[in-house]
Amino acid sequence: MMEQGYNPRTVEEVFRDFKGRRTGLIKALTTDVEEFFQQCDPEKENLCLYGFPNEQWEVNLPAEEVPPELPEPALGINFARDGMQEKDWLSLVAVHSDAWLLSVAFYFGTRFGFDKADRKRLFHMINDVPTVFEVVTGAAKKHQKEKTLNNSSNKSKSNSKPRMIESTQPKFSHPQPKDEDPKDDDEVLDEEDEDEHGETLCGACGDNYASDEFWICCDICEKWFHGKCVKITPARAEHIKQYKCPSCSNKRARQ
Repeated sequence: MMEQGYNPRTVEEVFRDFKGRRTGLIKALTTDVEEFFQQCDPEKENLCLYGFPNEQWEVNLPAEEVPPELPEPALGINFARDGMQEKDWLSLVAVHSDAWLLSVAFYFGTRFGFDKADRKRLFHMINDVPTVFEVVTGAAKKHQKEKTLNNSSNKSKSNSKPRMIESTQPKFSHPQPKDEDPKDDDEVLDEEDEDEHGETLCGACGDNYASDEFWICCDICEKWFHGKCVKITPARAEHIKQYKCPSCSNKRARQ
């Protein structure tokens, strides 16, 4: 179940471990939510949601050894699945997942003798990325939008759909603002693009926007995603009339 013999020893290694596990958990609760939902059968025994450093996730029984090698995630997440609204259940699992991620990170910190400065630096690195709960509930996107509005009150806003840099066809690439006065200076446009969307977060992994990566926006929930996170390439995106992210597609399938 839990990986054997894996022991990050520096602040950077622990944070890398944290981010890998976090990405796996976010996948389970967003892009892979249909599979995660099915695996959490209330008729089964106590189940836990694990995230791994390689960005994968697993629903399984808790570790048998006592005490376990690493802190264990919340036990019995499957029992509440059918007793509450799905979004509330996913939010609850997300909250417990955040608590587990912190416990694992600081377990490593304590085990390998991090001093006060190391612990503080680790906390700040962790605190700089949105929580699983914020990504799953959309709070991270809301906070980012509020910050963008405050910082860009005098700029015209782009519409909710993405578009190609060199194409007028709406749909993909990455967020770009409309300029009130179009300019020929590509460098100025690139700088404004970074300022406007540097806080944009991927709805799958929660990482920040980067101008050198392909992004696509869901036409239903209007969340942005790395193309690689939702397995959409620029070539494939050209043939999509209306893009629905995995989460929105799964919600409609269950209705």
